[in-house]
Amino acid sequence: MARTAVEPAVTSLSAHTLPRLLPHDDVRGLGPFLDHFGTRPRGSAALIGEVERAGLRGHGGAGFPTATKMAAVARGRRRAVVVVNATEGEPMSTKDKAMCSVAPHLVLDGAALAAEAVGAPDIVVCVDRHARATLQSLHRAIAERATYTSERVGFRLEAAPNRYVAGEETALVHWLNGGDAKPTFVPPRPFEKGVNGRPTLVQNAETLAHLALIARFGARWFRGLGTADDPGSSLVTVAGAVGQSGVYEIPLGLPLRDMLGSAGGSFDKTRAVLIGGYFGGWLPVDAARPLTLDGTTLRNAGSAFGCGVVVALPHQTCGLVESASVARWLANENAGQCGPCMNGLPAIAHAMDALVAGDRNGNAQKHLERWIAMVSGRGACKHPDGTARFVASTVTTFAEEIEDHRRGRCRRSHSTRLLATPAPGGWR
Repeated sequence: MARTAVEPAVTSLSAHTLPRLLPHDDVRGLGPFLDHFGTRPRGSAALIGEVERAGLRGHGGAGFPTATKMAAVARGRRRAVVVVNATEGEPMSTKDKAMCSVAPHLVLDGAALAAEAVGAPDIVVCVDRHARATLQSLHRAIAERATYTSERVGFRLEAAPNRYVAGEETALVHWLNGGDAKPTFVPPRPFEKGVNGRPTLVQNAETLAHLALIARFGARWFRGLGTADDPGSSLVTVAGAVGQSGVYEIPLGLPLRDMLGSAGGSFDKTRAVLIGGYFGGWLPVDAARPLTLDGTTLRNAGSAFGCGVVVALPHQTCGLVESASVARWLANENAGQCGPCMNGLPAIAHAMDALVAGDRNGNAQKHLERWIAMVSGRGACKHPDGTARFVASTVTTFAEEIEDHRRGRCRRSHSTRLLATPAPGGWR
């Protein structure tokens, strides 16, 4: 796991050591960046095959195979577009902000290489308009690359709406085309007809940074860390009952107990663990103990790696109250284009509030379970599904809190601060 100690710059990164993505020396400028990572190769269609052999998946939440998306865009009949998705709408995640602040040129290199591989002359970099430091970092880096003689693509920086659903790829494309930043699941998909009707590759900022390293060092190097099914490293935002909140770079497959330990936490200090952020789910501490942080293991446990968020709930904090606050926020952030979002999510949030107030006759929990079943799989986008998954895990994990609230005897903290704000900045 990457540490905070300063290390000398290198011209060739070891396959078996960290950090890969977030070097401890200053690589924000183009010159120091090239000294550390080396000059990037030219992108070509052959890169798609190398990315496939590397097993790189998207690090934005869905975990879709990167090479599959690239190949689909490359087959398009019109000139393609590449969109860098650095919006990071998940409130608990700060990993992409760290990535774009610490090594912006690695993200832009990955975008340029992907563009050359799929035949795209244009790259659009999208950042949450409220993330001013990230916008400034990328603006400086893009301006610097104007002097980079080997650059063969054009960059455009866009400040995207500050909404949870705006970071979904179809919402981002719809907004770039002049519409509302709302997701759609009606064909054609972005790889078929995206920005300005052209085949569009939308990739998360961290994913493109990994791609830039694969282009330099190859698939075998990339697989020097991680597991066979989930190779490489990943950025994880850690918060809660730990000594040092922030962004960590880990090898995929790292035991969760080691992740907590490196951040100054432990299972002894933890009642439950939230993995995957607001669209993830809670796990009781006993279920979390044997887990490793990789997609395969977490899926088998009924969880998901998602956007790489790990929150350790302290013993003194009420998980029900914290989760009810998130449910209200998710209801307010709905896309407003179907019944499950507009009616179902507010009903779920209301039922959660009723559980907090003390569900003496059990009606609130029955209504909650009914609404979870009604919205799941029926939305115009995945927002209802993600909300339902989070709330369902809350009911299962915090049955004790529900009973305590029913009896009016919950003595845990009701501050709702743990999940309401992002983890502090910094990286390790």
